[in-house]
Parts: sequence; C-alpha cells; structure tokens
Amino acid sequence: MKAYELLYFVAPTTEDDVRAAVQTRIETVVKDAKGQIDNVEDWGRRKLAYEVNGLTDADYILVDFHTDPTNIAELDRVLRITDAVARHMIVARTDRD
Repeated sequence: MKAYELLYFVAPTTEDDVRAAVQTRIETVVKDAKGQIDNVEDWGRRKLAYEVNGLTDADYILVDFHTDPTNIAELDRVLRITDAVARHMIVARTDRD
C-alpha cells in the first residue's frame, strides 16, 4: 500500500452532520479497499486566494491514509460527485511509504 494525502474544503456554512457524512464516506471508500486512515486534521477556516463557487473562505480538512493505488480513482470519483466538497486534491506521499 502507498501513502496518500487528501486535502479538501467545504463551505463554512456546511452543517456538522454533512461534514461528518463526507468524512464517513471517505473512510468507507478507503477501508473497502483494505486501506487505512492514518490521520485527520481539521485546519479550520482559511481565506481562499480567489473566489471558488462563490466562496471567499472555506473550512479545510487534511486526511493522511494508506491504500492501494487502484483505489484512488474511486475516491476521486466519490469526491467529485459529493456536493459538499468544493475542491479536493489527492497527492502521493513517497516520503511516508
């Protein structure tokens, strides 16, 4: 399994139960592929460099995890169709393998 880092942000007006549902869905996708979540950090509200979907600031969440590389496409698909996630980025971390 390889190490990955996922950074995504949601609108600051997003309710806590919706945020929890997004995090649960991410964990489910990773664990269904026999992966594991290493760490989840809530970075809080940050100002965006430019307006994204009408947002000028957003709440950031960083997720460190290990999974099989074939699972990344499914995770990316799930994040793209999740309305609460405004933007996301998945990066391979070769320094943590």
